[in-house]
Amino acid sequence: PEPGRCAHFVLRKRRFCRMIPAPGRRFCGEHGHEEEQNDRKRIPCPLDPKHTVYEDQLQKHLKKCNSREKPKPVYFVQDINAGLKDVAEIPEKQVPLSSLSIEELQNLIIKLKTASNGLELHLKEQILSHQALQEALSDPKNGESAFKHLKQQASILGNMEKLHLLGPGRCFVEFGAGRGKLSHWVDVALQNVESVQFLLVERATTRFKVDGKHKRQDSIFERLQVDIQHLCLNKVPVLEKKKLPVVGIGKHLCGAATDLALRCLVESYTTCCDGEDEEPAPKRSRAAQTEVAPHRSAGNESTTEDHKPVAGIVIALCCHHKCDWTHYVGREFFKSVGLGPVEFHYFQRMSSWATCGMRETTSKASTSEDSEDQIDDAEEHEQTLSRTERGSDTLQGILSVEERKEIGCLCKRLIDHGRIEYLRQQGYKAALQYYTESAVSLENVLLTAVPSPLIPEPPI
Repeated sequence: PEPGRCAHFVLRKRRFCRMIPAPGRRFCGEHGHEEEQNDRKRIPCPLDPKHTVYEDQLQKHLKKCNSREKPKPVYFVQDINAGLKDVAEIPEKQVPLSSLSIEELQNLIIKLKTASNGLELHLKEQILSHQALQEALSDPKNGESAFKHLKQQASILGNMEKLHLLGPGRCFVEFGAGRGKLSHWVDVALQNVESVQFLLVERATTRFKVDGKHKRQDSIFERLQVDIQHLCLNKVPVLEKKKLPVVGIGKHLCGAATDLALRCLVESYTTCCDGEDEEPAPKRSRAAQTEVAPHRSAGNESTTEDHKPVAGIVIALCCHHKCDWTHYVGREFFKSVGLGPVEFHYFQRMSSWATCGMRETTSKASTSEDSEDQIDDAEEHEQTLSRTERGSDTLQGILSVEERKEIGCLCKRLIDHGRIEYLRQQGYKAALQYYTESAVSLENVLLTAVPSPLIPEPPI
């Protein structure tokens, strides 16, 4: 060991511990059990066995251990957005794609193409921009990675503006917020707008948060450290008090998190806000769902849309291979085209072919020299998959790279169409579009939804 350092050899890291022991000791506090210390014994912490504690100080340690269960916030409701409650319908563990025979794989592809017949598979391009990011986009100090993120954020804001979602008196809820950059740019875009609230939902503790640097006093940022699965928006104090219309946003919301966020917005939050005693809303016709939502001015408070709990949803989709049948909102659509949890399992695995093809893993281990741009790259979720997820070498002789890519894209569109159908059934005008070039991001599809115009009941 190095002079003045702990004498414990860490096998996993193949080096000595680098902690500094107390004067006169050979080992640090974590590894002190390796030397006699007045017969004091160290035991694994019952809350987290990855670290140890002196046995005679266990009770004191349990009160301050970082692994202790912390009090749940008021907006935590266990599994409120989880979805599937019927245990019998939860699929059993499926075999990997690499274990399928050629015939089984071909049958899956036939089912996929049959279910996709008649669907709108060729999405329109809606690559927009926004004035709020023009200065940053033209700044030569931004590297290639930062520039790609800025282009995506600019297009997301441009699509929000086109849907008239950038306005006063609203609460923007960013799901999977990470560092909170998307909310930051929305805040910049609303410089002259009053009464704006931001809720940043992220289950992990995040470093380099951008929302801590905002200086506007008209807008308020609040972080909710909770899994979307357990988030009850109507119990968040600011929404409970102010009753602001909510705009759900997200940039590359990973896999099942998109389904959890959609259910959080259009089921648990909307239902709780509407109340049980209110009369049911007028029915919406299919024709009404195809109309463009009209622009609502700040002063027009008598319109029906102003009273909708959710004013809109704008989410850049990502990581379909991490979707889960239990949480998926499009289960009814899958059943309507003769598919179930087994097919969903394989389709969500095959969806990775759209971005991976037959490429071998080229990612390198991260080093201590990772820059902020490389941290941003991790947010893209464009990670290469293991050989098992890509499929066995046997499949390389059956399908070409282009065919695999086409099938992967088809799987993505089918899964996304289930989400669109779900939103339409919930009374929203929903759509998918390409919001950026594939050269900027392979995950370049944006899901948007606004409340469909209501058709009043005919006079009696």
